[in-house]
Amino acid sequence: MTLEWLIMHFGYPVVLAGTFFEGEIILILAGFAAHRGYLYLPLVILAGFLGGFLGDQFYFFLGRRKGRAVLAKHPDWEGKIARFRRLLERHNILVILLFRFLYGLRTVAPFAIGLSDVPAVRFLTLNTISAALWSAAIAGLGYAFGSTMEILIEEIKRYELAVMACLLVLAVILYVIKWYRNRNVRPEG
Repeated sequence: MTLEWLIMHFGYPVVLAGTFFEGEIILILAGFAAHRGYLYLPLVILAGFLGGFLGDQFYFFLGRRKGRAVLAKHPDWEGKIARFRRLLERHNILVILLFRFLYGLRTVAPFAIGLSDVPAVRFLTLNTISAALWSAAIAGLGYAFGSTMEILIEEIKRYELAVMACLLVLAVILYVIKWYRNRNVRPEG
């Protein structure tokens, strides 16, 4: 069992699961793997779209149904949520379309939107558009990265697993840093 075999057999489910939670690095990696021929780019984009869309819908409805209870357990989130909601009130459509392109907002933004008075149908519509644009753009970046690497390195086959491993390690490091910071956030006030 090789890394190539794992990517070809489990790549799409990993992209779907990774993009459900955050997923930029996973989607870039999958775009790179598509360039190398291990995955099919349209299916990478579809898996990224589904994961991102479903994740954001989940967090929206979590905010809508259980938001107050969640905030009661995490009062330190209140400041971030309040700042985001003020931004949402001023630029409703634009914020909903673009939040997923800003690193670190992928889970808090749809949760905060769920707490707001944004109609569920509006969020569904804008989330669909945004997830489609996001998945195509981010997977495309990974694919373009592969193209650039191929131009820069004639024998990319020798380096591709190292590049994928480095990107995966980077994704894990960023996740751990984010988890650690969220865990140790002090209440504002």
